[in-house]
Amino acid sequence: MKIFVSSDMEGTAGVVEWEQCRQGGSRYEYFCGLLQEEVNAAIEGAMAAGATEFLVNDSHAAMANLRPDALAGRARYLSGRHKPLYMMQGLDASFDGVFFVSYHGSMAGAPSTLSHTYNPRAIAGVWLNGTPVGESGINALVALGHGVPVVLITGDRTTTEEIRPLCPGICSAVIKTSVSRFAADSMHPEEARELIREKAHDAIQRLPGTQPPRIALPATLTIRFRNTDLAEMATWINGVVPDDDELTVHVTDDDAIGLYRTFVTVVLLTRGVAE
Repeated sequence: MKIFVSSDMEGTAGVVEWEQCRQGGSRYEYFCGLLQEEVNAAIEGAMAAGATEFLVNDSHAAMANLRPDALAGRARYLSGRHKPLYMMQGLDASFDGVFFVSYHGSMAGAPSTLSHTYNPRAIAGVWLNGTPVGESGINALVALGHGVPVVLITGDRTTTEEIRPLCPGICSAVIKTSVSRFAADSMHPEEARELIREKAHDAIQRLPGTQPPRIALPATLTIRFRNTDLAEMATWINGVVPDDDELTVHVTDDDAIGLYRTFVTVVLLTRGVAE
């Protein structure tokens, strides 16, 4: 049984500040260690339920936050920033399930620690077929395109609730409760890992018969930007159409992976200007 793990960092127990999860921050290395243990807990729980093969796509910031030699389960490690499928690079139809570890809430959703949607300086909100989504919902498009179910998500309560409309049977490990965008009540790291192991084990046991994300195709992503220049720039990309609102654009595609690729292109085009 083969599992794809996409690991972010903001959803790790105890993380509440950008400094904690950015290279160069005074406590970055410490919190990378906490993230590593949560990734390993997910792998260990899955192994205990019968999973045998893992690919971990390091999907946070420069995408080089983990120690490959310390990954559980002799997992393969996909790292580095230049990935055509970004947080979902490496997933294909040979996988049995997808884990989202240490994910965070969307920019436009309910309070969630360090909430953003790919680029907080450019994107104010994203909707998939009219439903507000964060990175988990957008990334689920790639899982749908390959016919693979998303079966586990870890992070705060807001994050786990955001993906449920698209993946109603998903197992969730709620390891912290957000007080605001920069405050959270987190489990002790050891308890967080115990819960992640338990939920990963449950996710594998439930996997037979679990369906890929429920996203109607053709699907539309609606993207609201923080200023009109960014919205206008996005329309330079083929298929991206302006809305009546000068801050908003949308793109529609009957190919879930093609839609995701267009979104990633929008993000990369606007990132240089926004930053």
